[in-house]
Amino acid sequence: MNMTGPGEARRLTDLSTGAGAPVWSPDGKYLAFESMVFPGAADDEANQEAAEKLEEREYNASVYDGFPIRHWDHWRDEKQVHLFVQPVDGGGEARDLFAGTELVSQPGYSGSPSLSGEELEAEWTPDGSALVFVATTTRDQAARDFVPYSLFVISAEGGEPQRLTGDDAGFGQPTFSPDGGYLYSLRRPITDFAYNLTRIARFEWPELGSLEVLAESFDRPVDDFVFAPDGDAVYAIATEAGRRRIFEIAADGSDVRLLDDDSRGVYAGPQTGGTGDAPTLVARWEDSTHPAEIVRIDPQTGEHETLTSFNVVRARGIEWWPFEEFWFESSKGRRIHNWLVLPPNFDESKKYPLVLAIHGGPHSTWLDAGHVRWHPQLMASPGYLVLLTDYTGSVGYGEEFARLIQGDPLRTPGQELEEAADEAIRRFPFVDETRQAALGASYGGHLVNWLQATTTRFKCLVGHAGLISLEGQWSTSDAIFHREINNGGPPWEGSTIWRDQSPSTYAGDFQTPILLTIGEKDYRVPLNQTLGAWAYTQRMNIPSRLIVFHDANHWIMKGPDAKFFWDEVFAWLDQYLGDETAD
Repeated sequence: MNMTGPGEARRLTDLSTGAGAPVWSPDGKYLAFESMVFPGAADDEANQEAAEKLEEREYNASVYDGFPIRHWDHWRDEKQVHLFVQPVDGGGEARDLFAGTELVSQPGYSGSPSLSGEELEAEWTPDGSALVFVATTTRDQAARDFVPYSLFVISAEGGEPQRLTGDDAGFGQPTFSPDGGYLYSLRRPITDFAYNLTRIARFEWPELGSLEVLAESFDRPVDDFVFAPDGDAVYAIATEAGRRRIFEIAADGSDVRLLDDDSRGVYAGPQTGGTGDAPTLVARWEDSTHPAEIVRIDPQTGEHETLTSFNVVRARGIEWWPFEEFWFESSKGRRIHNWLVLPPNFDESKKYPLVLAIHGGPHSTWLDAGHVRWHPQLMASPGYLVLLTDYTGSVGYGEEFARLIQGDPLRTPGQELEEAADEAIRRFPFVDETRQAALGASYGGHLVNWLQATTTRFKCLVGHAGLISLEGQWSTSDAIFHREINNGGPPWEGSTIWRDQSPSTYAGDFQTPILLTIGEKDYRVPLNQTLGAWAYTQRMNIPSRLIVFHDANHWIMKGPDAKFFWDEVFAWLDQYLGDETAD
């Protein structure tokens, strides 16, 4: 599309297998993109023939010789992601750079997993002669080992890709320095721990020198980064204490500076422009009472000004409060971060029910922001106080804190959640300690089932996509090896965690009314885990309700389904917490 004015878009690609993730060549004459193609298909005609044969097949079955067989919400098929290059203004058709290469013939070849399938994260070299991309040759070993996603380089004319990195780490987001002298990338080492911090690494280019990890003492996970215009630094987005903040990291890793010590909210998608004397840094930003807008950030002070106003008018009509923040020291001596969300029409002289909301992950965090599926302000809207606790295993508090969940997947986090509720009751006189509930999804759903097994303090529970058996989820999920590491080895080697920290072990103690929900196409925490939890509650004659969303995966994304979900959740909470928010 011509960006100088309005007009119709012009179609560039015409492959039967589609196109995605386009990347401009440095001179703007070529486009690299990815497409899911049939193995061995040399051109688009061969892909069309393979698709027709598949359509004409009389039986409907999938055959597998290795793991994994499913991903997120779909069964894996034989197609694989390839990298294509095509001239932008005529002069040739799209060329499959991977066709006939040894790389894609290996049984473990794959791009990086994405929710829709696989991706290659490709980037042109500064001279436009080649592309660096991310892939692996060992995904077929995912049932028994960590899978390194490596950097490769391939000529823009085709040929056999060359692997640039080893098996000791996974890589992503390849990016060249402005002067073309270095290749930077996100890097996560592979160790005996399931969780490792993501940092920025660099190599000399084009002659690869030794790898350097920038700012190794920086104890925060980097989510994204972009170069300053002069190339002397990168602006990195990193998670810290329920926020995603911008840090300036020297290009050689010698210094790290937080742009704004007082920043709240979440920054994402940073981009730069201008010159070294007048750099421009823009990003998307939101917080608990400001939906996402584009902002310009002062690289010196970290202060930002809003450039867009898409959501301002509608947000102004919502009565919501910035999250209240507090910390406490747990019984194990760990500092635990919390947000407290206040309801509309809040009156501190009244008493309000407390709803403990539990985030998934576990290597995640409750951010000072909204959420399309689990919006804390929405949870609070009927008149509840919502407590958001970053239990052990959460990110943004250092690598060690995130790793402490290994070998202790549910017990200590469950204790910390109860201690957080106790702390909120102690601190805030407007909390009604007689009316408490807990809800969570994914790992939060695991912990809901653990609370079902270990406490009767809650009037009711709501669990979405939660496990009931550690071994049951491990053996049926689309990703399993990290679960084995977290639980002390495979189930048959004697680790007691598999039984001692499975909610199902304590089914005889279940007492709390619970609403259980699940997406039928959820292959991360498969359907049978929720059906199992339902069976235990029914066997114990506990008031319970089961809702199966037949079109949902791990998330409930369809609008009507989501509305129905929240109507049911609010009705369930109201049934047990009462519709009066004041004594």
